[in-house]
Amino acid sequence: MRVLVTGGGGFLGAAVCASLTDAGHEVSSFARSTHTALASLGVLQFQGDLRDEQAVSGAVAGHEAVVHCAAKAGTWGPEREFYETNVLGTRNVISACREHGVRRLVHTSSPSVVHCGEDLDGVDESAPYATRFSSAYPRTKAEAERTVLGANSPELATVALRPHLIWGPGDPHFVPRVMAAAKAGRLRLLGAADKRIDTVYVDNAAEAHLLALERLQPGSPIAGRAYFITQDNPQSTEDTLAALLWAVGLPPETRRVPRGLAKGAASALEFAYRALRVRAEPPLTRLVIDHLGTAHWFDISAARRDLAYFPRVSSTRGLLRLRASLAPVMQAPARTPPTK
Repeated sequence: MRVLVTGGGGFLGAAVCASLTDAGHEVSSFARSTHTALASLGVLQFQGDLRDEQAVSGAVAGHEAVVHCAAKAGTWGPEREFYETNVLGTRNVISACREHGVRRLVHTSSPSVVHCGEDLDGVDESAPYATRFSSAYPRTKAEAERTVLGANSPELATVALRPHLIWGPGDPHFVPRVMAAAKAGRLRLLGAADKRIDTVYVDNAAEAHLLALERLQPGSPIAGRAYFITQDNPQSTEDTLAALLWAVGLPPETRRVPRGLAKGAASALEFAYRALRVRAEPPLTRLVIDHLGTAHWFDISAARRDLAYFPRVSSTRGLLRLRASLAPVMQAPARTPPTK
């Protein structure tokens, strides 16, 4: 197929482009800038902004399918910026698909759309959307997902994937945040020690998009549905952080503070930053506290059944790849990653 990937220059988007190219699809990217890595794959690149309806339409024209990875991510920032990119930008993608007769739209969503700040222990896709959110990112991603699934029709088949805490070589978000907090001495374990979380290695998340694309068509069983995508190997937050810190050459974190205390501090900092109109991100945010202090792992039986998805790259192999990618800038830690 001729497939357009929005956000093709991003962390997940680039992996999706590589996965689609390897599978023999003709791939294009729509992003705000061009990327050498995509050019080396033979990916045709369109430059533009999701908020520009004409630019989106021009990029979508001539394609048979769209994989919509582009989004504004983050734990902090003006609501308007998240809304314009994640909600209005997604509407522009849907409108362009309809305008140009595109029949398949795979949307990258997030498990945060169902996270109210309480434990999520092994929930499946029947879990309702959250009724309150601790930041603009999950709130706008929930609205975008609803819009995409609501657009499913006999003319345009849509599906939403919810990859959870994507990591791997080149990660610009999750791993760097953990590493920066650890190096600054700000990383702490929060709350009870029995909270489990799951993550997903970037190549596994990309393959899930390929599998969904190749099974999606109007009237197919996956059309109009959402799917959680993970490593299917939940670990305690402490073990998860220890493994990532091992990969970046840092010792495990052992200090623990009450979640309520940390969330109170985060709320006070957010209030102060808003009152003073500080654009920089506070050192603590409620979203980060929710992610570190609650259980959030998911039943991926539906993805296994309907997409034939399973994590081909194990967590151990992924950690070794991550460590190897960072080896030039760190001292070598122990040879065996601390995974179970």
